[in-house]
Amino acid sequence: MDEKHQYLFIDFEFTMPEGKYNPHGFYPEIIEVGLVAIVNQKITDQYSSYVKPTKFPKLTDRCKSFLSISQEQVNDGISFLELVSKLSQYEGSTPSTIVTWGNMDMKVLQHNCQSVGIPFPFKGKQRDLSMEYKRFFGDQNQTGLWKAVQEYGKEGTGKHHCALDDALTTFNIFKLVENDKRYLAKPEPTTIGDRVDFSKLLNKFAL
Repeated sequence: MDEKHQYLFIDFEFTMPEGKYNPHGFYPEIIEVGLVAIVNQKITDQYSSYVKPTKFPKLTDRCKSFLSISQEQVNDGISFLELVSKLSQYEGSTPSTIVTWGNMDMKVLQHNCQSVGIPFPFKGKQRDLSMEYKRFFGDQNQTGLWKAVQEYGKEGTGKHHCALDDALTTFNIFKLVENDKRYLAKPEPTTIGDRVDFSKLLNKFAL
């Protein structure tokens, strides 16, 4: 991790259809954002908000049940245009590295921007931490966010499917994976104790 560079850990929650074809023409829209800004491995800012969907403003029962988000919460949320304006403010003069768990967050953001005809807010590199985790550990399948953190013997931050908590959990896994990468890249030099079996040596002198 570049100490002076800004990393943005982002998680979105999206609308969900009731069934395969209901509502007609459905596509996922962002209804909650969680963002954690990191410089030098320290949190410099965090942001969360509900977001009003544009195309399909009424949440399905399945969406409300799965995400524990109410219609009133999204009705009181910021508009999608306000969300994109807020996200673009984090870029500043230097593009940030965007880190997400999976590739859906940036795909949905890109599609939502195209749907309303506004520019994508990020210019920096995008990193899918779930794919890095999969490659690093040689897993055949992508691992869910909270399963991954539990495999490290830890627990996720707060509540799963709460956007800010998931963004914080993604940052925590990122730190663990980066530490493992550094450990493997720079193995500790062996000590004389590692090279010599002292029990055998002492037995030899005891004879």
